[in-house]
Amino acid sequence: MILYTMMPNELIFPTEMEAESKQKMITYQGVQMLVEPTDSEHVQVVRILSTDPQHYMNDQLCPGAKISFANLSGLSAL
Repeated sequence: MILYTMMPNELIFPTEMEAESKQKMITYQGVQMLVEPTDSEHVQVVRILSTDPQHYMNDQLCPGAKISFANLSGLSAL
C-alpha cells in the first residue's frame, strides 16, 4: 500500500508512548539529535535533527550508531 500524503509518519503510524518517553534530545559535536539510552554507558542515535547533508554522511552520528559516555566531550543536554 502506498500513501501519498504530506502528513508525517508519526501521525499516520503512532508509536508507543513508552518508547518516546526514553528518548532525549541532545547536541553532540554541534549536531542536534534524538537518542535513547541502551545501557548505563551508551546511548543510541534514533534521529538526526539537522538540515546539513554532511551530518548524515558521518558514520559516528548516523541513526543506530552507539555513542559511549566516555566519548561525550562535545555533548550537551543529556
